[in-house]
Amino acid sequence: MTAETPTAFFWEAAEETLGADGVETSTMMGFPCLRVCGAFFASCDHRSGDLIVKLPAARVQELLTIGAGAPFAPAGRVFREWVLVADRDIGRWRALIAEARSFVEAPLSAKHGLRV
Repeated sequence: MTAETPTAFFWEAAEETLGADGVETSTMMGFPCLRVCGAFFASCDHRSGDLIVKLPAARVQELLTIGAGAPFAPAGRVFREWVLVADRDIGRWRALIAEARSFVEAPLSAKHGLRV
């Protein structure tokens, strides 16, 4: 595991996902992120290195309730389908990144007739 920059842990956790079809790197509100078929699904706060993932609102609420995440609220506006995860656990981050990709990719696949 590397720790040269705040985003190093994110890129390490995202390594497996980066090889998947349609997944590419980009930026979202100035944060480094992952996109699938053009849709954002995972990001990282470039200052703190915290993980930010897009999940169903109910799943976000579940993570907030059990204390496994915090609201993602840039500039004070809460994004109900995004959660911020500060706890550094490579397995957990990989699972959340995969879960976020599946969440975002499912409607895109249905819309464009793609196989997931």
